[in-house]
Amino acid sequence: MAEINRRTLVQLLKLPEHLYCADCGAEGPKWASYNIGIFICTECAACHRNLGSHISKVKSVFMDNWDLAQVQMMKDMGNDKAKEKYQVHVPLCYKRPCPTDVQVLKEQWIQAKYLRQEFILPEKPIYLKGFMEGYLWKRGKENEKFHLRKFVLNESDDSLRYYVKENKEPKLVMKVSELNAVFCPMKVDHANAMQITFVKDGTTRNIFVYADDGKDIVNWYMAIRSAKLNQMQIAFPESDPNEVAKHLTPEFLKEGWLRKKGPRSGDTYRLRWLTLDNRRLMYLTNPLDPYPKGEIFIGYKENGFSVDKYILDVKQVGFGFILETPERSFIFSSDSEEEQKEWIEVLQKIMNQPLTVQDKNTAAIIVQKRHTFSSQFHALKV
Repeated sequence: MAEINRRTLVQLLKLPEHLYCADCGAEGPKWASYNIGIFICTECAACHRNLGSHISKVKSVFMDNWDLAQVQMMKDMGNDKAKEKYQVHVPLCYKRPCPTDVQVLKEQWIQAKYLRQEFILPEKPIYLKGFMEGYLWKRGKENEKFHLRKFVLNESDDSLRYYVKENKEPKLVMKVSELNAVFCPMKVDHANAMQITFVKDGTTRNIFVYADDGKDIVNWYMAIRSAKLNQMQIAFPESDPNEVAKHLTPEFLKEGWLRKKGPRSGDTYRLRWLTLDNRRLMYLTNPLDPYPKGEIFIGYKENGFSVDKYILDVKQVGFGFILETPERSFIFSSDSEEEQKEWIEVLQKIMNQPLTVQDKNTAAIIVQKRHTFSSQFHALKV
């Protein structure tokens, strides 16, 4: 009987709705929650176990024994019906996790669906209310310590503020519509960490925060996305909301350590952390630096931008590539040929895309900042 039940489950796995994990979309799920009636991947199965067996009862399709009643539950429900039940009111701003997303996003998505059942009833969760306040641990700009700070998001004036002292003026005010937020557990070495980036005085500013509870950091992330979506729908009323939602908090296209050569012929290579945020290529001494040492705007290929392999000096170890801009050339070196190829491909992909209006605004800010700095440096030399 056990073998017959397993064969039935294997046949169920071949249905189109079961080719992918019900929670993150990973290909080839091999686990199931039989009381919920869904097939899931290994990572999501671990999240389901953390819910407790009173919420989700997890079994392996191939390693565990199944009785007839459990198999029947899988046949009666399945991934599609479960989606109709548990995801009927998912907000447009909510980022549904994909296989490569961070663990906290997957965990909170699963908890929201099955534990809190947030999306079954059309009640507004806290992140949709246009106003949110609470405390996050924020990394100091001048040191490496994290301090508990009060944050306030107010959609009505497009602001995200944080306070050092509650009865004082905010330490910093950011425009929600102009910032980006990405999870960064590896950088901060905390599962619930997030990086907030925005442009201040022509330069990117990085703020690193984390919450003790995964639910809190995901709520802040979704509150930022909700506010941005509403602002963008006002600014661009003719745009498709579903398309707008895809670009609310874009992931960095690529990050990693490279060696960068200085601008003069005799300059040496220095180790730098590079972050590619859409068309902004930033290089930093430390991934957690509040400001980059420099920024390069990646423009359109027909406007003098290109990237290609570069033969390094005999003394320099690594795999080089050169980034050409109308103003100057930038030479980088990676530790592996694969890394070199990945950087060249992602930069070429950006250069092949014509600039949008937003891209042109970004270019103007970065170029203006660079020209201002150059003028000041020239005045000092004179």
